[in-house]
Amino acid sequence: MRKKFSNKMAHLSDEQIKKLEATANTIRQDIIAMLLEAKTGHSAGPLGMADVFTVLYHTDAIKHDPKNPEWEERDRIVLSNGHICPVLYAAMARAGYFPVEELKTLRKFGSRLQGHPHRLMLPGLETSSGPLGSGLSQSAGMAYALKADKKKNQVVCLLGDGELDCGQIWEAALWAGKNKLDNLTAIIDRNNIQIDGFTEDIMPLEPLDEKFQAFGWHVLEVNGNDIRAIYDAILQAKAIFEKPVCIIAYTIPGKGVDFMEQDFNWHGKPPNKEEGEKALRQLRTLGGKIISENE
Repeated sequence: MRKKFSNKMAHLSDEQIKKLEATANTIRQDIIAMLLEAKTGHSAGPLGMADVFTVLYHTDAIKHDPKNPEWEERDRIVLSNGHICPVLYAAMARAGYFPVEELKTLRKFGSRLQGHPHRLMLPGLETSSGPLGSGLSQSAGMAYALKADKKKNQVVCLLGDGELDCGQIWEAALWAGKNKLDNLTAIIDRNNIQIDGFTEDIMPLEPLDEKFQAFGWHVLEVNGNDIRAIYDAILQAKAIFEKPVCIIAYTIPGKGVDFMEQDFNWHGKPPNKEEGEKALRQLRTLGGKIISENE
C-alpha cells in the first residue's frame, strides 16, 4: 500500500507523538551507525535535527510520496546546510524512499549517499548542496516559480545558523520578503555552534528574529527538539498570508548523546568505535532510562 503524506492530520495525538519520538530515536541510531561505517562526517548537527526531519518525513506536515518522488503535488524540501545529510538520508530511508541497508554506504565511492546531497543520484532530493548559503536562494526561486504557475506547493528550506554568516542568505531573504513568498518556509537550526566555535563568538546573529522581521518575514520560535511544537509551527506557517515564514528551531547539537551535546568539537567529526558504541548504548537505553538495551 502506498504511503502518501498529504495534509490530512489536524493535530497529533499523544500516541502519535510517542511513535514519532521513537522514530526520531531510531534515526539518531542510524546516524551514529552511518558515521561509524563511513569513519567520516558530521555528528552534532544531524543528531540535533532528528526531530525536525521526523516531522518533515513522517507526518503529513509536508506533502510527499516516497513511492513517487516526482509527484507533482509534493512540497519541496531543500537542505541548504548539506553536511547534516545523514539525518536527511536516515529520515528518507525510514519513510521508504530507499532501503535502510543502503545507509551503510554513506560517503563511499559510487554511493547515492554522498557527503552532500546529489540530486541526480538519489530520487527525492530537490537540490544538490555544497557551498553553504545557496539553499535559500534556490528555495526562493522555486517558491517564486510555483506561485507564477499558480500552484499550491510549499517550499521548506533547512538552514544552519552558522551558514547565516554567508551574505547570499540575506540577499535571498530580502528578495523573498519583497516578493511576499508566503509559500516559502525557512527552518533555521539554531544550535549556536559552527565548526570552529560558538556562533555568538564568531559572528553574532542576535537579535535573529528581528533581522528576519525587518526583511519582511513572519517569525516563529520553537523548541526544535519538541515534535509537537515543530509540527504545529509548520502548519501555522502555511496559514501566514503574503509573507515568507522563518521558523527558528532551537536545538541541542548532539541531542541524545551526552558527551556530544552542546560541544562544537562534534560539529565536523564522527565518533570512533568506542565512542560510537557508547553513543548507541545511550540512544538504545534512552540515556539509561531503560535498564537493558533488549527491554
